[in-house]
Amino acid sequence: MKKNISNIVQKYVLGTSTREELDQAVSLLEDPYHNLVLRPTLYKLWSCDDLENVNVPIVDDFPELLNQIHHQIHLDRKSEKKTKVQKVLLNISKVAAVLVVGIILGVLAHTFTKTEPVYYTSIAPKGSISQMILPDSTMVYLNSGSELKYSIQENSKKREVFLKGEAWFNVCKNVEKKFVVHTSYYNVNVCGTKFNVKAYPGDNEITTTLEEGSVQISSTNNFRIQSKQILIPGEQLTYNISKNTIELKSVKTRFYTSWKENKLIFINMNLKELITLLERKYGVDIEVTDPTILKYHYDGTFKDETIIDVLEMLKQTLPITYIIDEQKVKIIKH
Repeated sequence: MKKNISNIVQKYVLGTSTREELDQAVSLLEDPYHNLVLRPTLYKLWSCDDLENVNVPIVDDFPELLNQIHHQIHLDRKSEKKTKVQKVLLNISKVAAVLVVGIILGVLAHTFTKTEPVYYTSIAPKGSISQMILPDSTMVYLNSGSELKYSIQENSKKREVFLKGEAWFNVCKNVEKKFVVHTSYYNVNVCGTKFNVKAYPGDNEITTTLEEGSVQISSTNNFRIQSKQILIPGEQLTYNISKNTIELKSVKTRFYTSWKENKLIFINMNLKELITLLERKYGVDIEVTDPTILKYHYDGTFKDETIIDVLEMLKQTLPITYIIDEQKVKIIKH
């Protein structure tokens, strides 16, 4: 089974699939994130030296790469020549397989299934930040451990994305089609603006921070807002899930958006929150041996430091030390 899947995926990437094999590839790519056979196959294929002989250009600029992909998508849709869809992958270098799979799935689904909505999924794995450009030219940064799902429907009256995690948006203005960010507890409605939404599954708070323009917060089935909340630049709305309360306050937005520049700013942050943030940013597991450590607070700024650099800074500032046990970091009270 693994050999057959590998052959189907490899032929698709090389553009040598038959129609039957192309249909099989569509079926395989329908649920890549839960397919334990397909996922390692894709990663192995993307790291294979054989791709060097397929005239696949290396693109270092990630936004430029996404622009090329979306440009090819639009060309294929206008021409409506299904056989050209295979060429999309020939413009893609060795980027993260999870992102590419989402794009491939969207292109294939749109080509072969005109009646169903097309959903694209982009993922920023733990330890990385992803930048992407949506087809309407909206710029999005995805923070570590985040997922963004969106669809392209020309006849739709609005542009919708579904966020799990954290993302910063620079929405391309279109008064005829509002832009909606769906989280698990509330929706963020905009026309054109810059803002940040933090909505990680498992977190107790969902936060929206506005830099420019205006946004309107509206209800979902999981949370009913008595009156719609409208934010102005410099305001932040936080919904506390356990308390079922909303807080609106003025903030310095750069403290909450600097992560997209690989910069972290902490102002009186308790160690419990800081550890969660470090686990996401660096893709590590951190264990605290003494719960009282979690009550400590920290002020600081990190820019491009490694996890070891950060731990050393914490060690110098707080009464703690640490040890590294295989893939886990243990923080110990000093």
